[in-house]
Amino acid sequence: MASSLYVTTTEAHTGKSLVCLGMLEMILRKTERVGIFRPLISGTAQQKDKNIHLLLEHFQLKQSYDDSFGYHRREARELILAGKYDQVLDRVIEKYKALESECDFVLCEGSDFTDENATLDFNINVDFAKNLGCPVLLLARGDQYDSIEDILSPVQISYESFVDNECEVLSVIINRSKPELAHELLLGLQNRVANKDVVLGVIPSNRVLQSPTIREICDHLEAEILYGADQLDRQTYHYSVAATQLQHYLPYITDQCLVITPGDRADILLSALQAHQSKNYPDISGVLLTTKFKPEKPIARLLDGIPDIVPILSVPDNTYGTVSKISKIISYITPDNESKIQLSKQLFEKYIDTDALQETVTNVKQRGMTPRMFQYNLIQRAKSDKKHIVLPEGSDDRILKAAEILLEQDIVELTILGKVDEIKNSISRLGLRINLDRVNLVDPSEAEQTIKFAERFVELRKHKGANMDIARDTVVDVSYFGTMMVLEGLADGMVSGAAHTTQHTIRPALQLIKTKPGVSLVSSVFFMALPDRVLVYGDCAINPNPTAEELAEIAISSAQTSDSFGIEPKIAMLSYSSGESGQGEDVDRVRKATELVKDRIPSLKVEGPIQYDAAVDKEVGVKKIPGSEVAGYATVLIFPDLNTGNNTYKAVQRETGAVAIGPVLQGLKKPVNDLSRGCTVTDIVNTVVITAIQAQSTAE
Repeated sequence: MASSLYVTTTEAHTGKSLVCLGMLEMILRKTERVGIFRPLISGTAQQKDKNIHLLLEHFQLKQSYDDSFGYHRREARELILAGKYDQVLDRVIEKYKALESECDFVLCEGSDFTDENATLDFNINVDFAKNLGCPVLLLARGDQYDSIEDILSPVQISYESFVDNECEVLSVIINRSKPELAHELLLGLQNRVANKDVVLGVIPSNRVLQSPTIREICDHLEAEILYGADQLDRQTYHYSVAATQLQHYLPYITDQCLVITPGDRADILLSALQAHQSKNYPDISGVLLTTKFKPEKPIARLLDGIPDIVPILSVPDNTYGTVSKISKIISYITPDNESKIQLSKQLFEKYIDTDALQETVTNVKQRGMTPRMFQYNLIQRAKSDKKHIVLPEGSDDRILKAAEILLEQDIVELTILGKVDEIKNSISRLGLRINLDRVNLVDPSEAEQTIKFAERFVELRKHKGANMDIARDTVVDVSYFGTMMVLEGLADGMVSGAAHTTQHTIRPALQLIKTKPGVSLVSSVFFMALPDRVLVYGDCAINPNPTAEELAEIAISSAQTSDSFGIEPKIAMLSYSSGESGQGEDVDRVRKATELVKDRIPSLKVEGPIQYDAAVDKEVGVKKIPGSEVAGYATVLIFPDLNTGNNTYKAVQRETGAVAIGPVLQGLKKPVNDLSRGCTVTDIVNTVVITAIQAQSTAE
């Protein structure tokens, strides 16, 4: 996994280009495999995003423009307003992960703020940073107010919002500070940011960076260039409207100002050029002629003879309209403006502790996985080594709807069991886009494999009195037929239970597939995709009252499952008391199970007995079990019995809106997984994906 940083802001026009240029210059000293990514861009299909274009061109990064962003802002906004935010987030994650796989470091740049949607912009950036798993550099501007409090207060609120949403903030920078306030702002940041490891900085405003060039003004106004086309990179620090008599106007000429005057005022035009050449007046950046008038022939002849003449532009609008337009110009750093680029890098290096920031970025530890990233990773893993899954319940509409999604996304190969004509009719009735050439429909009562399966069943169960008559009647049952397909290698895994009981689904697997070597107990976990993280709950579906030895085995199996799905196992053995505070048969059983886990696999991080709040809440965990590696940070929670586990997972699911993926069975030689009879189409898709990934491990 690549290192990353998400540069986001508290408001509009904070100067992200400066910070991104400085960051990439710093990172490229360590590695050349660097990428840039923006979830949302302000450009259009015809006009490239200015910041992406700048960074790609200047640093000559080895990625395409199209790989550098998720959505155009307008397109994303329309989807969000239509209630399709998840679709936006999924595509952003997909494109980010594709880029991440090619890089050692990815710099993400947050979306641009707009006045009418500032709150939405901020919340989206928080969510993107969290779901992409990127630590954050928070950027603010310091030129909006004269009051230190007015500048720092929104910065503190933004910082705390990211922290409260489980985002790791590595740096807080105030850019464009008034120079006289810079030191005081830095002291204020130090007092307001509680985490002393956060790299803080204040960069004073710089008039070169904040001032547009004549070229930018020309582009913004769509002006005609009359003279000085070779000097369009001149900076403009001020605008000066000249409509009075010469003696009244000249005192208002300032350094690098753009003189704006009606096109028929040849007297002002010529006097401005003369003042530019005079040692007694400051240099001007150019002259902008309004009201569509242009210099007449005698004046033009005079201008033609002036060497190195400053730019003279012409626009058709009147002076008032032109001034109104020009006041809205926001200066951007372009790839061809090398002086601004180098100045940006110098300012970043001068005012930011780049050594501390480099070390902080390098040492970031991977945080807990968000539900969206977890689900994305699952699908990508399933696609990477496509497996064949059998779905015994073809008579259930939910199964067919899930099959459509799985086949359209090319996640797995499928066999669906049931009456073939009925399945086809249901596909037609539901209007599903299932290509029948891509799915294997099988009726167990008519399948050619039925006799072979019956013979194999007799072989495996003859010690239980099985004969061919019993076997034929048994294997035409969809659960047994699907299990036999897995056993005989005709499918890699099975998912059932939408229309059958857990016992109906699991009994064939226990009888025929059986447990892995060294495993005596089949157990289960749920992946609980909470709003901000993914936890593993076990056992919430199979074992009613496990002994201490069984609890230990459940914990070890759950840790292995957690690890295989990319979640670092930190095991909490749950009970009604924490540490040494409680006594009694139930808590002693959990305490013994904890010791057994430690004895069998000393490398596992495990704590028990521990209460749920102490396991998942950092503040409570520190108070109840200080010094624990697990308390407050648990990712695998082992419940003492089925009653507690089943009720807890359902309560958490209903009250928090968490997605519960499971139950995922663990301990079998080949994967068979059970669905709840109240499952949704999404539940089925998720369980099939999980089963396919388990099958990949089984094949290894």
